[in-house]
Amino acid sequence: MACSLPLRSRPTPATLTSALRTTTRTFSTTLQPQSNIGGAPLSIPPGVTFEILPAPLHKGQRAIGRTLSTPSVSITGPLGSLKMSIPNYITIDNDASNRKASIRIANRSERAQREMWGTTRAYLQNHLMGVSEGHSTILRLVGVGYRATVETKASTVEPEYEGQKYVSLKVGYSHPIELGVPMGVTATVPQPTRILLEGPEKEVVNQFAARIRKWRVPEPYKGKGIFVNGETIRLKAKKIK
Repeated sequence: MACSLPLRSRPTPATLTSALRTTTRTFSTTLQPQSNIGGAPLSIPPGVTFEILPAPLHKGQRAIGRTLSTPSVSITGPLGSLKMSIPNYITIDNDASNRKASIRIANRSERAQREMWGTTRAYLQNHLMGVSEGHSTILRLVGVGYRATVETKASTVEPEYEGQKYVSLKVGYSHPIELGVPMGVTATVPQPTRILLEGPEKEVVNQFAARIRKWRVPEPYKGKGIFVNGETIRLKAKKIK
């Protein structure tokens, strides 16, 4: 004769799930190593000037006590000059003899400071490479009749500065798309379906590439669109009714 447990003593799915969670153990008991990008020293290339500028004092502000402004770093090289503000809790030690620069933060126990530690180091590294070698982005136009040109005049866009050039896109619309090239960025068209963007500031180059890509985002059925660098897309199967 089979015996059955009382209804109150039977385990419920919720109790089983909680029991499994308490009994599961991880494969490793060691902590995950944290990234230490901010602690890596910066190497200053030859011909590049790395200068730390103190925080400017406003009118009526004293040199002691809490400052309202932040210091900045000026980086000058063969391809241009860039300037970046640094938070007050970040200290940069510039070793001009060895052409090295190291970054420190005031309190490593604060998460916000640790996050900005690596971010600041990455921005400075991009600026050092930008003024010495430059950053470049290639856009590929994939589609029947898609092509691009660089023009000195535009009919739909007002110039933002003197001598500005414009990227003209023909990507399936009834009219060409005209985009003004930002200051400091050089746009060339080595082929009708290729656009080469170059500039010392990586963020500005990539933002302009994103503006161009927005007009024809790659679609997954025919694979048409504007692709940035080595971007690829997985094609979907055609819908058969």
